[in-house]
Amino acid sequence: MSEALIEATGLEKTYPARNRQGTPFRAVAGVAFRVHRGEAFGFLGPNGAGKSSTMRMLAGVSAPTAGTLRILGLDPVADGRRVRARLGVVPQDDSLDTQLTVEENLLVYGLYFGLSRRAVRTKAGELLAFARLEDKAGERVENLSGGMRRRLTIARALINDPEILLLDEPTTGLDPQARHVLWERLFRLKQDGVTLILTTHYMDEAEQLCDRLVVMDKGLIADGGSPRELIERHVTREVLELRFPPGEHEKIGRELGEQVEVLPDRLLWYADDGEQALARATELGIRPLTALVRRAGLEDVFLRLTGRSLTD
Repeated sequence: MSEALIEATGLEKTYPARNRQGTPFRAVAGVAFRVHRGEAFGFLGPNGAGKSSTMRMLAGVSAPTAGTLRILGLDPVADGRRVRARLGVVPQDDSLDTQLTVEENLLVYGLYFGLSRRAVRTKAGELLAFARLEDKAGERVENLSGGMRRRLTIARALINDPEILLLDEPTTGLDPQARHVLWERLFRLKQDGVTLILTTHYMDEAEQLCDRLVVMDKGLIADGGSPRELIERHVTREVLELRFPPGEHEKIGRELGEQVEVLPDRLLWYADDGEQALARATELGIRPLTALVRRAGLEDVFLRLTGRSLTD
């Protein structure tokens, strides 16, 4: 195992009450994790799980309330400037200067890190090529598509050659083609030795990009590991989905046992062999409207650990 670039133990973040009658809100309730050099590490969880608060502490813009956090061997509160100089941050909102051109956004950002004009211009050219935006260098940002803006935001975050890149929901709102282009760019960064830390709501994205991840819920880590380890630990190899007319499937689900999850519109039968489960259902005289056998995935794990109810 490579060295740990980030180590968190008992990490907490509590926000003060909004008024005198309110109570403080503990967004992160004492979590521990390690991120190793060169890996892609993910935070999954529903809204309000504590992902964004954790990312803000990692970025050095929010101090932990309790616990210890070390990034590159440094305290991000006491050594915030030194830590941030070695980080790249891709926020959920692009925060680009839309009145400047693509190249100007990179040049201006590079000057914040004390790079010389010659050095930042050379670096900007390299990053435009990396982001596939060479032909848009003189275009104003306001004219770019969402996918192009996202690639530019990632390119901007790389202007200081960071060792760690923090990405908050990097592909939210993008079409499938733009998402896959972005995945390929991020995979290249990982191959080049950049450590990636990301939050995402897309389970396929987490499976594609993350070597390891943790699932957060209510400020705590419900479980962690590689995507494959989590799938093997919490669900079976396959899932049989059975759909029925409204109101007909709840009794069937109870009779089939604990390997079956009853949803409002269908049954999920977790099995190592979905076709055998379907054959068994037929033997029992079960006649669904539709039946689908599919591979179990990270979304099944996520919903098992965090539940299916909406969280504001």
